[in-house]
Amino acid sequence: MGTTKRGGVGRRAVLLGGGAALVGTAVLARDELRRAWWRLPGTERKRVEGELDHKGALWTSAARANWRRADRPDDFVIDRVVIHVVQGSYATALKVFKNPGHGAATHYVVGKDGRIAQLIRELDVAFHAGNRDMNERSVGIEHEGFVDRPEGFTPAMYAASATLTAGICARYGIPVDRRHIIGHVEVEGSDHTDPGPHWDWDRYIPMVRAARAKLG
Repeated sequence: MGTTKRGGVGRRAVLLGGGAALVGTAVLARDELRRAWWRLPGTERKRVEGELDHKGALWTSAARANWRRADRPDDFVIDRVVIHVVQGSYATALKVFKNPGHGAATHYVVGKDGRIAQLIRELDVAFHAGNRDMNERSVGIEHEGFVDRPEGFTPAMYAASATLTAGICARYGIPVDRRHIIGHVEVEGSDHTDPGPHWDWDRYIPMVRAARAKLG
């Protein structure tokens, strides 16, 4: 979640744009069909209610309106992890993400005591980044706390989050670097500022690398 930061077109361009839009629509439709092959009878991956992608997490499902069913990485490649800060407590994040009127949720929530809740399966698309492309290609991790209170980012939180992110990177072959592990503020078109200036990337990324190395 986090906090928010605050020409005319000629007739020829409109006509040319209309033709391009028709082509673009056809390409988009074809792309959607390609990605939706698994929805055909007999091809959808079997699911177990409450199954976890991260061992040790607590399953507590987000409202169905806050995510989209998918079959990643078969239909969308996963190559990003997006780091968020709640602007509130662990309990607040869970409550908000269970509210269908909120319209957004992350895959995971990490508490300052190191607790991890999983709300959405990694194979599904969470509405967390404010950008459809990034939603489809990423796993979102929310963290308890406030962007202007560095004392809330505890050693237990960093350690739990680093282990979680390392596992995600291992599962999908994501490089452990700042191009692939980003803050919500870095998502194109985002109006959010989290995780904020006090999130210690120089501490976090080496922790993720160390946890990733242990996984082999």
